Amino acid sequence: MKIEIRPVERSEVVDYLKVLPYVNGLPNWEPAPSPGYGGPGAWPPPRPPATPRQLDVWAAEVMDDHFHSQAAFVDGKLVGGSAMLSLAITVPGLRTVPFGGVTATAVLATHRRRGLLRGMMQAMFDEALARGEPLAALSASEGSIYGRFGFSPATMRTRWELERGEVRFIDSAIPAGSLELVDAAAARQAWPQIHEQARQRRIGELTPQPGQWGRLSDEAGGTDGPMRYVLHRDVDGNLDGVANFRLPWSPVLEHTGTLIVEGLQAVTPDAYRALWMLLTDFDLTRKVVAPSRPRDEPLRWMLRNPRALRITRQSDNLWLRILDLPGALTARAYDTTAELTFAIEDDSMCPHNAGVWRLAVSPEGSTCTRTDMRPDLTLDIQSLSSLYLGGMSAAVLAGAGRIRAQRVSAVADLARVFRVDPEPFNSFGF
Repeated sequence: MKIEIRPVERSEVVDYLKVLPYVNGLPNWEPAPSPGYGGPGAWPPPRPPATPRQLDVWAAEVMDDHFHSQAAFVDGKLVGGSAMLSLAITVPGLRTVPFGGVTATAVLATHRRRGLLRGMMQAMFDEALARGEPLAALSASEGSIYGRFGFSPATMRTRWELERGEVRFIDSAIPAGSLELVDAAAARQAWPQIHEQARQRRIGELTPQPGQWGRLSDEAGGTDGPMRYVLHRDVDGNLDGVANFRLPWSPVLEHTGTLIVEGLQAVTPDAYRALWMLLTDFDLTRKVVAPSRPRDEPLRWMLRNPRALRITRQSDNLWLRILDLPGALTARAYDTTAELTFAIEDDSMCPHNAGVWRLAVSPEGSTCTRTDMRPDLTLDIQSLSSLYLGGMSAAVLAGAGRIRAQRVSAVADLARVFRVDPEPFNSFGF
């Protein structure tokens, strides 16, 4: 058996796509309730297999400069594929750091457990490091797969629901500015403007892929109903908020009258409150469902009854992987002055990360260098990757045995150095 791992050539792109489950109409996410879906089921029904025309369109999209493919060939047959997108993420200090976003990954069921996925991951890690990307990230379709490659959850998301009749705002005054219902063409122009402003203000937000909002449409999709769009402008007419929502039809009485907020971003408090005041009091609706929202949603604290906003699902969102440890740790900022010495015992895929490191941080800057000093604590690369954006608890990871302290208060110092407020969040995946 001859195994070859390499990028796909243009003539092989359709074969690469045919390896991917969603292209074949097969399940491409674990069968569990998802915060990312606003419907009553766990996920939308699988789509039919792609047509030759769709394959040709997708193949053209794949071969652009930011899409870095890898494929696994066994005896000359393409049996596995993956890719990295060159994107960027907002990190603590509101700095922008490049990363490789792992996407479109699969190995044929007939060729699993032969090290093919590991081989493709290793090739992508090596290429990302060569491009100067100190981080890799992904949205995990199955929670048990990617930890062995060094990935670990770094952001969380929730799905919440509330009954319209329970919504009472503490401040019922109408915020300054104006709301406007618009069509998909206007929304396609508004989203890039708003997201770029929001991304620069929220740790964890990502730069969009080319054409991120290009598929927004006014057409209905099955029983989902057409997407609707609303904009908010401040008193000077400047765009400062946008939301997408649906009013799906259902033959089941308990699911009727549901408004699903598919996306909402605002860059001013007035825009945020005005959009939610509209969406939680829409005529002829009974329930509002908002999938894929941050855990620290400010809306809860605007309500007279905070319990009206009920979290019905929660899961990890972005999984992060540090590829270049000193490069990543010095790329983010820190609010405190401290020194920590820590050990990474092993990192088989990025062995340059293993060893003992001295991290010295202050609001003015940071350094991360190798040292012969005795470490204050020992942790694995997965735990450090989870801590990196500042949204995970060092104490919880220590309680799980993922961090071992050799000095009293070392875990508390680690938490103080990395934690941020508000939590990191990414409003979309890739």
